[in-house]
This record gives sequence, structure tokens and C-alpha cells, in this order.
Amino acid sequence: MTIKVLGHKSPDTDSTGSPIIWAWYLSEIQGRKAEAKLLGEPNTEAKFVLGRWGLDQPEIIADVAAGEDVVVVDTNNPAELPASINEANVIALIDHHMLVGGLKTRAPIDITVRPVACTATIMHDLMGADAAKMPAAIKGTMLSCILSDTLEFRSPTTTPADKALAEALAADLGVSIPDYAAEMFAAKSDVSAFSDAELLRMDSKEFEIAGKQFRVSVLETTSPKTVLDRKASLMESMVTVAQEDGADQVLLFVVDILREEATLLVPNDLVKTVAEKSFGATVAGDTVVLPGIMSRKKQILPALQL
Repeated sequence: MTIKVLGHKSPDTDSTGSPIIWAWYLSEIQGRKAEAKLLGEPNTEAKFVLGRWGLDQPEIIADVAAGEDVVVVDTNNPAELPASINEANVIALIDHHMLVGGLKTRAPIDITVRPVACTATIMHDLMGADAAKMPAAIKGTMLSCILSDTLEFRSPTTTPADKALAEALAADLGVSIPDYAAEMFAAKSDVSAFSDAELLRMDSKEFEIAGKQFRVSVLETTSPKTVLDRKASLMESMVTVAQEDGADQVLLFVVDILREEATLLVPNDLVKTVAEKSFGATVAGDTVVLPGIMSRKKQILPALQL
């Protein structure tokens, strides 16, 4: 039986690349047939990375079958996984997010969850000496995952392990980190082809605050004006997206990678309260700038309150 390796429903670079990396390791090193799968369309940065390293985009699947072997990476949240994930045979989990709970397995499994910035960093360590056997495309994908998740080491989630590995991979590949990261972020910032609803769902997590359900969306960009010029239509679309997704509200944080700050769209009093209670912000209009806020995992979700 072929093992399916998959990440979450909003495939960014890490959730696109890490399944590819681990499927390579299982197949080529451990001799266990495995294939990377996606649960949605990868974002523009992830697609750039696939093209840059000559990799085919993995198949997009809607669900998993009962009993089939699955490795879950870059998430442990059932809400971000196929509807039938608890009927599948989950055999391993590799992640760097807080534990949510709700995943069920048929037997004890290998679980690795570590406080680093990127799933690919964990995978490199798990491979041990076999990591030296990675071909250039897998090394390049691993480097890309780390640069994406750390925002080229700007994110507060960055650890010495992430940075050291990225620098070693770049040196091995003959890649300039500043130049390559700039190319990646330029690709990520090109959102012209996406509808407002697609932008709001592109990089988002479901989160509960005081009994209210939120879709917490983050757009990381080197061109925040491109997104903020669409704020009126984005705020209108928040109502529809929330209704369709069973949420009370969508929160959209536009992260300026270069200025190292986030702008939160404030369409109503509920979001205004979230901004004031969570970040001590003073809200005077339909946006508020949050200096130093770069990471949903480390700075946004832990702070959210009403």
C-alpha cells in the first residue's frame, strides 16, 4: 500500500514541500512506497518553489479512504485535514505547531512535535546521516520551506537550528539566501490572480476565542499596499466567507515582511475589540498597524482574546 504524506488544507511552502521531502525519504531511503499529496491549491510562493527546483506539483486530493496509510506533516489539527482522517490509518505525525487534539489512530504511532519554525527542519534531524543523500531538488525544497516559515529569519519563531540548517543547505547548493528569499517573497506577494475569498482562505487557521469561531488569516508580503488597496472588497467578502465556513468572523493580518509589522483589517466592533484586548492597540479606523507582529503561531494566536 502506498503511504500518503500530506499537510494542511491551505498549502503554503512548508505544507507543500514537507510532504515531498518526507515521501522522498520514505521511498528512497526506507524503501516504503510513498507519495506526497496536497489538500488544496498551493500558494504562489509554493508554486514558484516547485518550478525553481524542477518538481511536479503533487496531486490534490479531497479526502482519504478508510484504512489507508497516512503520514500527517505540518499540522495536527483535524479541522485542517481531510474529513475522513480518523478513519484512515495515520502511522506518523511530524509537526511544529501546538497540539490541538482530536486525531485518532489505530495503534501507537511515531509522533514528533518540536518548537522550531519549520517542519522541514525536524525532518532533516530525523533523517540523520541519510540527509546527506538528498538530491539537490530535495535540499532546495527544504531550504525553501525554512526561508518561507522563518521569513528569512525575521520571524520570532526562528531557532538556531532553523537558521544553521538553512545556511548549510544554501552553501551546499551555491544559493544566496538574500537573493533567493527575495525571489520567493516576490512570488508570494503576487496575489493578483486570487479572488478576495481565496485570499482570506489562502493561509488561515480556525480558532476559537471565548466561544466565538474565528478564521485567522495571514498574508505575508513585501507589497502590503497591493493587498490593502483591496480592503473594502476584502471586508465585504469576510461576511460571506465566515458564513460559508461556519465562523463568526474572519481576521485578516497583512504582514509586511520588510517593515516587520502587521496591519489588521477592522471591519466592525468585534474585530476592534479583538485588536484592543489582544494587542493593546488603539483603533481609530478600519485598519490598525501592529508593530513587530510577524508570526501567527507565536504572536497572534496566543494573544487573541475578547
